[in-house]
Amino acid sequence: MFTAVPVTSMPRWDLAAEAIALRIRWFGLFLGFLYVNFGIKVEDRLVLDAILALGLIYTIMDSIWHLRGKVFFGEYPLVVSAMEALFIGILCFFEQDADSPFRFYYLLSLICCAIRHPLPTTYVTCLFHCFSYAVLNLALPEGSSNAFLVLLMTIVLVWLTWAASGFVNLTKQIESHLRNLNNELQEQQEELEQRIEDRTRQLQETQAQLLHQEKMAGFGLLAAGIAHEVGNPLMAISTIMQMLQRRDPEPYTKDKLQLVGTQLSRIQGILRELMNFSRPATVERTQFTIRDVVDEALGIAKYYRGINNRNVEATIAPNLPVISGQRDQFVQVIFNLVLNAIDATPNGGNIGLTANLAGENIQLTVSDNGCGIPLEEQHRLFQPYFTTKKQGTGLGLFICRKIMQEHGGTIQVTSTPGEGTRFELTIPAVAIVVPETEERK
Repeated sequence: MFTAVPVTSMPRWDLAAEAIALRIRWFGLFLGFLYVNFGIKVEDRLVLDAILALGLIYTIMDSIWHLRGKVFFGEYPLVVSAMEALFIGILCFFEQDADSPFRFYYLLSLICCAIRHPLPTTYVTCLFHCFSYAVLNLALPEGSSNAFLVLLMTIVLVWLTWAASGFVNLTKQIESHLRNLNNELQEQQEELEQRIEDRTRQLQETQAQLLHQEKMAGFGLLAAGIAHEVGNPLMAISTIMQMLQRRDPEPYTKDKLQLVGTQLSRIQGILRELMNFSRPATVERTQFTIRDVVDEALGIAKYYRGINNRNVEATIAPNLPVISGQRDQFVQVIFNLVLNAIDATPNGGNIGLTANLAGENIQLTVSDNGCGIPLEEQHRLFQPYFTTKKQGTGLGLFICRKIMQEHGGTIQVTSTPGEGTRFELTIPAVAIVVPETEERK
């Protein structure tokens, strides 16, 4: 698999060119010292060694700058070119020979300049070198200069400038093209990674929703079975009680039978609510009021452990528009938020539900004065499988957000640790107002 190289990690052209120039300089100095000290005998060997030593010092400084990620005298390329032209001319002068091997330093200098600098700088450097070599021939003793060598050297320098500049220009175009290709590859790689991340998140959300539906289906079967098994004995008890009431019992027994009948009716009501809650959810969209779903959710929640020790208050504004959607799902959202509020509040805690009209939407708020949610965990509340409860599944709030999104609404949370939590639901409303004579609490 191909991997794009980050643009910031790609080498800078000037530093890469400087590395090549440094190798050429070190190679030239090595050959120069080898030629002066182990080649043919020269009269001014110490002078030549001293001049080469100056070149060595410059090359060392250049190498140090390169290790620091900089180019020595990089802002003054023509100064460097003039110094090199003077340096090479002096070397040839003290060897007293226009045909000195040191004249090839002109060629190495031009190659280095073509690699490092733009085309105009390279041609100006060529002019410097041609002038330096011409002055050298004029300064040499009579008989040591050679006009033909000056002409030949000039031609070679101009040709090398043209050829090296063209080659470097081609290399730069290839480098630019490769950099563009690398940028495109990196963008495509980032886009692919983002798509994979999106698909993975969608798959996790789908799996979480299916798992939640399976659990709800299992709970529904269990609730239906319990209701059926409990309903049969209750029916027998109710029949026996009715038979006893027909025998005109004494007042004491009659009062007790009425008390039993009242409790039986209460149990049957609980079973009906349990059966309604466990029935298969309908996918049919209907119109209903926010008061209906709040009352149904609180009617189910009143059997949840701990609710009797909390103060639950619902304030629904009158004359609110109706809601269009799947009623069972809205009941599930409110029911889940109320249960979370019960778990988050201590005995005597307050839980409030308010519903008001906000523009063209209905805003439903479920708030509590419980323990709150830590700041570092709030952004993860709606992620599947994330929970702060020991026995939680981490699917409740995820399903709530999913349901709200499917109905064109939103759900947001505001929480302060130690003070409480507030969930705000924004629900699109239908332009139908159901009149209500009074506000229920």
